Amino acid sequence: MSKPLKFMQSNASNPKLWILIGVSVAGIVIYAETRRRRNGKVLQREDFGAFVHRFELKPFPQPPPPAARLPLTGLTFAVKDVFDVKDYVTGFGNPDWKRTHDVAEKTNGVVTLLLMNGAACVGKTVMDELGFGITGENKQYGTPTNPKFLSFVSGGSSSGSAVAVAGELVDFALGTDTVGCIRIPASFCGIFAFRPSHGVIPMNRVLSNSPSLDTVGWFARDPSILHRVGHVLLKLNSVEPRRMRRLVFADDLFQLSKVPLQKTVHVVKKAIENLSGYQSPKHMNFGQYLVSKIPSLKEFLQQPPNSQKGISIFKALSSVMILLQRCEFKINHEEWIKSVKPKLGSNVSEDVLAAIKTSYDDMKTLYKVRTETRLALQSLLKDDGILVIPTTADSPPKLSTKKGISSEFRDRIFALSSISSVSGCCEVVVPLGRQDDCPISISLLTFHGADKFLLDTVLDIFSALQEQVSIASNSLSPFADTNGDMDASELLKEKGNAAFKGRQWNKAVNYYTEAIKLNGTNATYYCNRAAAYLELGCFQQAEDDCSKAILLDKKNVKAYLRRGTARESLLLYKEAIKDFKHALVLEPQNKVANLAEKRLRKLIS
Repeated sequence: MSKPLKFMQSNASNPKLWILIGVSVAGIVIYAETRRRRNGKVLQREDFGAFVHRFELKPFPQPPPPAARLPLTGLTFAVKDVFDVKDYVTGFGNPDWKRTHDVAEKTNGVVTLLLMNGAACVGKTVMDELGFGITGENKQYGTPTNPKFLSFVSGGSSSGSAVAVAGELVDFALGTDTVGCIRIPASFCGIFAFRPSHGVIPMNRVLSNSPSLDTVGWFARDPSILHRVGHVLLKLNSVEPRRMRRLVFADDLFQLSKVPLQKTVHVVKKAIENLSGYQSPKHMNFGQYLVSKIPSLKEFLQQPPNSQKGISIFKALSSVMILLQRCEFKINHEEWIKSVKPKLGSNVSEDVLAAIKTSYDDMKTLYKVRTETRLALQSLLKDDGILVIPTTADSPPKLSTKKGISSEFRDRIFALSSISSVSGCCEVVVPLGRQDDCPISISLLTFHGADKFLLDTVLDIFSALQEQVSIASNSLSPFADTNGDMDASELLKEKGNAAFKGRQWNKAVNYYTEAIKLNGTNATYYCNRAAAYLELGCFQQAEDDCSKAILLDKKNVKAYLRRGTARESLLLYKEAIKDFKHALVLEPQNKVANLAEKRLRKLIS
C-alpha cells in the first residue's frame, strides 16, 4: 500500500483531514472552471460592467384620473457619467476628476424631464475617460462587455449606456455624442440610437468635451421606445401632417463599408418599395457634392478636390471635427489637466495630450466649415430628404487588442461620423442584423431641426426593414462561374474595352460582367472591370475584383496597382502600400507603384 493511502487509512476518522480534502477539491474545481471560461467565451461581469453607480430615482407621481398616464410609465433608464445627479459626483469616467470635484447640487434637467414623464433612473454608466475614445475601453473602471458580441468592444465613449440597453438592463439610456460617441457604440452593440440636431436639447449640468459638437442622445432596443423618449426630450407635437420622404443613398460612402450592399442598400430599398409616402430612392456621389458646397474646407484637403471621387473630402471634414474637438477641450479643461495631472489610460492619454498641445488660432474657419456643411445638407435634403449612409465602415475591434485601433480604422469611422458632428444635423442608427457574426447598421440623416421627421421615419419603416433583413439573411447568392463560350467572352471583353476608351464606364462594367458570366476564370476580365469601377468611384467593388484577379493570376501587376488605388481611396493605407510594394517586386521599375508607395508612406508619417 502506498504511503498516501496508509496515511489516509490511519487518519480516516479525523474530520480535519476530510475538510482539508474537500477544500482542496473545491479549489481545483473552481480553478478548472475559471480556466475553462477564460479559454472559452469572454468572462461576463455582473451587469456586463455597464454601471459605475447603481441607485434609484423614482418617477414623479401619476396624475389623478381622468388624466392620461405619463408617456414613459414603467420604463427604466440609465445615464452616462456626465449628467449631474443630485448628491453624486459627476465623474467624467475618471477617478481623479471625481476626486477633485464636488457632488452635484441639482439633477440635470433632461434627467428630471424623464422622471417627470414616468421613467425611473437606475444608475450612472461607465464611459471612456473625459469623453475621449471610441472603443469603450476604460482602464480605471473596467471595460463594459458587449452583450450581443462578447469578443468585440462595445464602442464609446457612451459605452456603458449602450451596454445597459443591449444587455436588457434598462429600457433606454442617455449618452452624449461628440465625434460618434453614441452612434459608434449603437452600431457595435446592434441597437438603436438617436443623435438629435445640435442645440435642440439643453446641455446644462452636462460635462462637455467640445460644446460645438456635443449633443445629448439616447439608446433603445425598440424603435417605439426610441420614438417615445424623443417626443419627451424634444417636446414634440404628437400629430403633424404626413410628408413625402425621399431617400438618398451616398454610394461613395457605402464603398467604405465591407458589408455586402445586398444587406444594407438593397434591404432599405426593398423595405420602402411597397410603403406609401416614399419617392423612388436616389443615388449620388456625396463627396463630390460636398466638394463644391464647402469652399472653406479646401485648406484641409490633403490632395486636389477632384481626385479619388471626393473621398478625400470626408478625411478633410473629419480633420476639422477632431481639430475643433481638441481646441474646445483645451479651452475648457487645460487648467485642470495641468494642475491635477490625472492618471489616464494610454489611449486616452494620447488624445488628451494632443488636445493640450493643439495650437490653432483660426477658430473662425472651423466654425465657417460647420455652417457651410449644415447649409450643404439643407440644400440637398430640403424638407423631404433623408441621407442613407453606413454608420461605421468596419467590424468592431476585438477586446484588448494590444496594438490598439489603427489610424486607418479611425480615419474610416470618423469619415462617416463627421457628417452629423460637423453639420449638427440629426442622425439615427438602425440595426440590420449580422454579417459573419458582426453587427450591421445603417444611419439615416436629415437636416437640422427635422428630428420628429426622422424619428417618425424609423417607426414607419422598421417592420418592413425587419422583414427584408430576414430575407437577405436567408438568401444565398453564390458567384456565377459558368464555363461559357470562350470566343463570346472575348468579344464581350473587347466591347468593354471599347466602352472604357469611350469613357462609358457603366457600359464597360456591363460588358465585363457578361464576359465573367461566360468565363469566370479569366483574371483580365476582373482586372478590367476593376478599372471601370475605379472610374465610377466604386472602390469596394474594384478591390473585390482585383482580389479575384490576383487569386487567378498572382503576377498580374495591374491588379495589384488597381487594388492599391482602391484601398487608398478606402483609406486603407497600409494595405495599399503592400499592394504597391508587391507590384514593385514584380516590376521594380514601375513608376506608378513607386510614387504611390512614397506618397502613402509620407501620408502615414
